[in-house]
Amino acid sequence: MKYYIIAGEASGDLHGSNLMKALYKNDTNAEVRFWGGDLMQNIGGTLVSHYKERAFMGFFEVLKNLNKVLGFIKFCKIDIEKFKPDVVIFIDNSGFNLRVAKWAKKAGFRTNYYISPQVWASRASRVNGIKRDIDKMFVILPFEKDFYKQFDYNVEFVGHPLIDAIADRKQVDEFKFREENSLGTKPIIALLPGSRKQEITKMLAVMLSLVDDFSDYKFVIAGAPSQDFSFYQQIIGNREVSFINNKTYDLLSISTAALVASGTATLETALFKIPQVVCYKGGFISYQIAKRIITLKFISLVNLIMDKEVVTELIQDKLTRTNLKTELAKILETNHREKMFLNYYDLEKKLGGKGASEKVAEEIIKGIKS
Repeated sequence: MKYYIIAGEASGDLHGSNLMKALYKNDTNAEVRFWGGDLMQNIGGTLVSHYKERAFMGFFEVLKNLNKVLGFIKFCKIDIEKFKPDVVIFIDNSGFNLRVAKWAKKAGFRTNYYISPQVWASRASRVNGIKRDIDKMFVILPFEKDFYKQFDYNVEFVGHPLIDAIADRKQVDEFKFREENSLGTKPIIALLPGSRKQEITKMLAVMLSLVDDFSDYKFVIAGAPSQDFSFYQQIIGNREVSFINNKTYDLLSISTAALVASGTATLETALFKIPQVVCYKGGFISYQIAKRIITLKFISLVNLIMDKEVVTELIQDKLTRTNLKTELAKILETNHREKMFLNYYDLEKKLGGKGASEKVAEEIIKGIKS
């Protein structure tokens, strides 16, 4: 059977690659054409467009690049039409995917969505379009099933694919990893400033301002696969920090604490049981718009899933050197760390067991056959 998958950003590439593995396992004749990244490309199939080409963050940035975005959407529709897949699979990336889905459904293609757009965070009215345009929705957060139920839309909770991604990874040899990356013997504070240039620029400088205050620790930046070291170097300057590219899981597995940009990385850090402070700072215009349409109490997935403040969130004006220093000191204290560990274990239970990608692949194939 023929599968057309559309994913954006590093997290979509990760989940897309695991889904592709499961599709190939369950369908030996699978033909896959996709929008994604290096991880998906390593599995097989044909890469149409790399997510790096579409990495626009925030309302203002998207507006500035609107012609490019519209061009990608137009090309995507033409490419789907030529490929004639049995199903179009959308992974997160709602700004792009919901527009293509509306067209795909009208054009007669079967539409499946894996990893729901965050309609529970803002603009819930989008559910009406999702009901109209998506034949089957697979969700990965436990509260999403109840959310969609309010709109009389039956979705399937499959568990979170990060559990598989983390459980199935090869365990790192800490001594060897430290030696290969010249990390020395100090306990590590991991810095995860995001994957897009705009967010890295705004948050990394604040994170790095703490280096001299915590001299007993080694600060290590987790570089995003979408950015070159030369970009980070402009922000690092002469500070005594280390940089490791595209090895975030290995780094987290040996870290003592982490400063993390809001997004999927907050959940990844929690699943590695690493105490963290969540950071967010967007462009002024983008933030002002977001503040008016987002109705959530929290921005981190950890707090949203637990429905309480498990990790501290420093958002926009609260992300200052002083506040970050205070919160980092807290998560290095034994009592605070123990409390966070207990919450992390409860979080993992709520996310369900292993096998999300396998379940989705089986259901997609079953849907096509039926």
